[in-house]
Amino acid sequence: MYSFFYVVAMSKELIKFLEQFITEERLTQFNKILENRTKYITIALEDIYQSQNASAVLRTSECFGLQNINIIENRNEYQLNPDVVQGSSKWLNLIKYNNSENNTLESIKNLKAGGYRIIATTPHSNDINLEDFDIEKGKFALFFGTEGTGLSDVMMKNADEYLRIPMYGFTESYNISVSAAIILQHLVHKLRNSDIKWQLSDSEIDELKLDWHKKSIKSSSMLIDTFLSKKRNN
Repeated sequence: MYSFFYVVAMSKELIKFLEQFITEERLTQFNKILENRTKYITIALEDIYQSQNASAVLRTSECFGLQNINIIENRNEYQLNPDVVQGSSKWLNLIKYNNSENNTLESIKNLKAGGYRIIATTPHSNDINLEDFDIEKGKFALFFGTEGTGLSDVMMKNADEYLRIPMYGFTESYNISVSAAIILQHLVHKLRNSDIKWQLSDSEIDELKLDWHKKSIKSSSMLIDTFLSKKRNN
């Protein structure tokens, strides 16, 4: 079994090897985007079935620099609309929950184990106005519910906090993609102007670099095999 330090060193060597097959412009773009990527905020989508809304949330999340998106499939399968998502899903980590008896509980358990606060984005008797939401209490996962019925009772009972977007008209709620955009615009701006260490760690950056390099190079698997073969023979 290889040591942790050997694996890290090998990963860095492999990244350097693959960089020769990527343009300087692309590498510069990767580095700039990675500087602004974060896992401090994550999104969880529960049973979203309208592909247009699902894809719009992914595209918005990627634009705001989020990396991890949690997909919960209890009754509805998550569908993407290529015309809306515009390739954004390629650069995100989509974490799917669809194998448990209750995938919502499984996602909450997993996120809490990762240190995330569970935030239900819906009006509630103990809700917090978006303007007053405290980002400094730790990482948080924003849960969005299905169109029409919203978040499940299970999710609501297991939420740590409830977040409300101020509204001033007759309509009771925003479209889910609009809700996500409003919340992320406010909280990401607040986060980036705080003293919180919200950026990715060095190991997380290397992991994404390697993944993005592989996705950007044709026949990358063949090149990697060649690299590993040379390493074994040295």
